[in-house]
Amino acid sequence: MAIAVPAGAEPPVSPASAPSAAHPQRSSRAALTLGAIGVGYGDIGTSPLYTMKEVFSPATGVPLDAPHLIGAVSCIVWALMGVVTLKYVILILRADNRGEGGGLALTALAVQAVGHRPRLRRALLLLGVAGATLFYGDSIITPAISVLGAVEGLEVATPAFKPYVVPASLLILVGLFAVQRLGTAVVGRLFGPVIVLWFGVLAAAGVLNILAQPGILAALNPLHALHFLIDRGPGVLLAVGAIVLALTGAEALYADMGHFGRQPIQIAWTGLVLPALALNYLGQGALLMGQPAAIDNPFFRMFPAGLIWPVLLLATAAAVIASQAVISGAYSMTRQAIQLGFLPRMAVRHTSARESGQIYLPAVNWLLAAGVLAAVLGFGSSSALAGAYGIAVTLTMMITTVLTFVVVRLGWRLPAPLALGATAVFLAIDALLVAGCAMKFFDGGWFPLAVGALLFGLMHTWQAGRARVLATIRRDGLDLAGFVATLDAGSVPRCQRVAVYPVADPTLVPQALLHNLKHNQVLHATNVVATVQFAETPFVDEAHRVQLEPLGQGFWRARLRFGFMEQPDVPRAMALCRAQGLDVPMFETSWFLSRETLVPAEAVAALRGPLQRWRDRLFGAMSRNAGSAAAYFRLPDNAVVELGTRVQV
Repeated sequence: MAIAVPAGAEPPVSPASAPSAAHPQRSSRAALTLGAIGVGYGDIGTSPLYTMKEVFSPATGVPLDAPHLIGAVSCIVWALMGVVTLKYVILILRADNRGEGGGLALTALAVQAVGHRPRLRRALLLLGVAGATLFYGDSIITPAISVLGAVEGLEVATPAFKPYVVPASLLILVGLFAVQRLGTAVVGRLFGPVIVLWFGVLAAAGVLNILAQPGILAALNPLHALHFLIDRGPGVLLAVGAIVLALTGAEALYADMGHFGRQPIQIAWTGLVLPALALNYLGQGALLMGQPAAIDNPFFRMFPAGLIWPVLLLATAAAVIASQAVISGAYSMTRQAIQLGFLPRMAVRHTSARESGQIYLPAVNWLLAAGVLAAVLGFGSSSALAGAYGIAVTLTMMITTVLTFVVVRLGWRLPAPLALGATAVFLAIDALLVAGCAMKFFDGGWFPLAVGALLFGLMHTWQAGRARVLATIRRDGLDLAGFVATLDAGSVPRCQRVAVYPVADPTLVPQALLHNLKHNQVLHATNVVATVQFAETPFVDEAHRVQLEPLGQGFWRARLRFGFMEQPDVPRAMALCRAQGLDVPMFETSWFLSRETLVPAEAVAALRGPLQRWRDRLFGAMSRNAGSAAAYFRLPDNAVVELGTRVQV
């Protein structure tokens, strides 16, 4: 069954169409806003646990005095305003692909915008895939640093608990990944009230400390941020590499847009999250102005001794929830990668009948879990992980900005000066953030880049391998139209049933049909050669689902189109053929699949180098372990016939 992204423009798809299988009815705005707070904002909401401590760590060289405290807090507050509010919440959330967000959704939108320019389309696809792979690196580090940062509060309560920080973190993380099968909707409802309480505590603690040192309010003047950056000189990159910790989670907001929608995310940010974060960073700055010794853990030092344990429990719960944003974002990203042809099929479980974006991928869940647990064991503390944190996020931010420019300029057709004005400032900020995080490369920044490079290699290997397989099938295949034209209708017995042959290329005779004809010497009365194509839009209306072409002598060619966020249901789509004159009755139809067995062609293998042969073996392993086509396309188990086909590559 094909997984393809058509090069041409797509038929119009209305996001405001009536509820259907492709567009399920959404929950209420209040419920979605609560879910967005619980899932989308946990990551950025737990940044106060460790950001200020890292800004004034010995590695940055920033003096711990009032002028630098005001300057650093001003940088954080205005970075939240500029990067998160202006760039993501206002601009990039508007660059949605029929309600879906994330790097690959934006990439599909950008590719659609450039039209018929193959080189530019391929460059944008590779750029988008690179951004997606970096997001996976963030998905590993975020849960590890968030949970470790919270559990380290045990050391503030009593130093005797220090040996138990890592074991407790591992137990909490295992529990988090275990509950993912319940679905984002359930998790969001459970987590939403906790995160609302968390942001309330952040704001209240900030206000109390600001009242004790109101001089910190000078940080609201952006000139202090500018002076801070200029005064640091060459050392500004070290400070920026720590300040960026306050921004992690912004990319996850965009990736999670398909789960909750743009407006709930915007309402939650402006109404609760931004004010609470700004007040807490101001409060930490105020605390350090009066008590510089609190720099060992300024967040927990904001609270009186009697509240440490309740706040510690709440912080741990918030840190667990913080991980949810990147985990659910990784699910969405993986499904998009599968539909766009960059990963083999995997099991996708839908966890909500009302929200199509709420899914669970068991394989991704447990691979992420393994990576997160390895990061906790390997780094051992939030300070050590802070070195690894940021570089993947900021590179993803930069890629998002570049793709957004393409969409704004070519997709929305805004004038070049306006498009540049809307994105150039953000690109400059992204470049500064990337440069700051690059200073931490040898302190752990290599880790997410290594994860991203590994995944990019896997995605590129799969895409290139599938292209070679399809090219081989096209080279060795028989033309379908010519086969039908030369077929002697009376020479072959006909079985009075319908046969559907799902194939990668609908212009060729299916191998399963040839095997059936050769070994069984029979043809079905009705033969449908069907292929699935995934569009550059998240959803395709049912009016544009099926393109049917009669070939004569009982043969039909059907092209089934799905959006890259839809789970393809081929039998349901084939039922739509009745309106076009073809009846595919459920209980009178057999589904014939060609199961490809890859065989290395000796003449070709001799010309390939060691690296290429290694990639061939990797692609073969990925192909053998791909999920079942019958299950993925929802074919009825009791009506599927699989026939093997050997393909030399």
